[in-house]
Amino acid sequence: MLSPEQIAGIAAKALEDKNAKDVKVLHTAAQTVLADYFVICNGTSSTHIKALVGEVDKQLSEAGEPPVRREGLRSDIWVLMDFGSVIVHIFTDEARKFYNLERLWSDSVEVDPSSLLSP
Repeated sequence: MLSPEQIAGIAAKALEDKNAKDVKVLHTAAQTVLADYFVICNGTSSTHIKALVGEVDKQLSEAGEPPVRREGLRSDIWVLMDFGSVIVHIFTDEARKFYNLERLWSDSVEVDPSSLLSP
């Protein structure tokens, strides 16, 4: 079983591997019981968003952590992937600006994704 840090790190790396835009990892454990980490990014099109979702799903499933649930796959503007202790948000650029999760969770600490991966 992976730690929340490892899940967030693998998710962020998977997103970067598929050229996600503006990947951010927020440590939210002190602000909410929803999740320890939010991983946030945007894709450039609905096709790109689907590829990002597929890559995160593939890499974390291979590591033994498939998503508990996915929401928004049909909307093409915001897909949420719930891994229990980590929630991955994949937006279009417009939706990310509109929902502005970084502002909403501004009390949280932004974490360098590479610091979450074990050597």
